[in-house]
Amino acid sequence: MRKCYVLLVLQLLLFSVGSQGQPVADELVLRGQLTQGSLIRGKVPPGSQVWLNERSLQVSRQGLFVFGVGRDAQLNQRLKWTDSQGQSHHQNIQLIAREYDIQRIEGLAQSMVSPPQEVLKRIRNDNVQVAQARSLRDGRTDFSDEFIWPAAGPISGVYGSQRVLNGQPKRPHYGVDVAAPTGTPVYAPAGGIVSLFVPDMYYSGGTMIIDHGFAVSSTFLHLSKGYVKTGDVVKQGQRVAEIGATGRVTGAHLDWRINWADQRLDPALLVPSR
Repeated sequence: MRKCYVLLVLQLLLFSVGSQGQPVADELVLRGQLTQGSLIRGKVPPGSQVWLNERSLQVSRQGLFVFGVGRDAQLNQRLKWTDSQGQSHHQNIQLIAREYDIQRIEGLAQSMVSPPQEVLKRIRNDNVQVAQARSLRDGRTDFSDEFIWPAAGPISGVYGSQRVLNGQPKRPHYGVDVAAPTGTPVYAPAGGIVSLFVPDMYYSGGTMIIDHGFAVSSTFLHLSKGYVKTGDVVKQGQRVAEIGATGRVTGAHLDWRINWADQRLDPALLVPSR
């Protein structure tokens, strides 16, 4: 069962010292969960610039911004922003560490641990396509909406879990799995633009990526069918695909993933608990 974390909704009235030695008030709003794997949405006064650990963030005209912290992120993070008057502000963020399910399996045939050599070129090509789709930096702000579950069904896999096969740690699971029969509808969890749809990738089978703006994207794996194509704009709740059992799977399910740029995040932190 997924652990519950306290939802963070901060409205911080912060005071810094201005050029004349007088306190200057400013407001920072953060929305998200202060834990590893979380997507955190924020707002500052319009005209501000924002940095996370010296990394410059996109900021909308309304002052909206977003950032994500990965599975094994450092627990100490630092936000800095400069308002329209040139005044600098900062906020230290302390994250909660998470524990993940680790499963150790021994005695497997080598073919079950590593892919055969003849498919490595295909896998590299798949990875290039996914990386290109996730490199989109669209200015839309659909990421700021409340996300919905993209499919109905029991949760069969959780974010951050990992298998160690014959003593070799494999890549952690970076999504949440929803078990459901082939043909079950998949809906857009938030609005956005379709940046990729490939019917058959080696590992992930039918693969779709929807960009929600500011480097936030949803990825859907193992699809049996897609109803939209690359370049289509979709609305939240729109049917975009069907669940399948394509790629390297043992049964039909949807693997839903969330990315902020190169950070792989936990989709379950964005939607109501089941």
